[in-house]
Amino acid sequence: MGVQGEASQTSLGWGREAAANLLLGVESPLNEAREVMNLRQASMYLGVSPDTLYRYVSEGVVPAFKLGNRWKLRKSVLDRWMESKMNAPRPAISPKPASQTRPKSPPRRASIQTQASHD
Repeated sequence: MGVQGEASQTSLGWGREAAANLLLGVESPLNEAREVMNLRQASMYLGVSPDTLYRYVSEGVVPAFKLGNRWKLRKSVLDRWMESKMNAPRPAISPKPASQTRPKSPPRRASIQTQASHD
């Protein structure tokens, strides 16, 4: 049991009122993602699974820092990182050399089967 007057918390650490406001679309400072998020909150913000985000963070693909033994991610840093990824030039896709493409097989002809009439 919680202390009287203590707000109930959701699994994301938000109070029930803030969670309800989020679902209803009511403007609230908590409707915005928190500036410092844990892995689960950041995965929801980015739209990837926590396992995928953990792998990206561990490999240094996504910017994050450790606070104690927990990964933390700053929303402003993630936003800048996403912008840089969106604005980065994509490598041009060159067509495969002819030696790497499969030769086309001749077109198949439909076989017409005739049925012999039986007397």
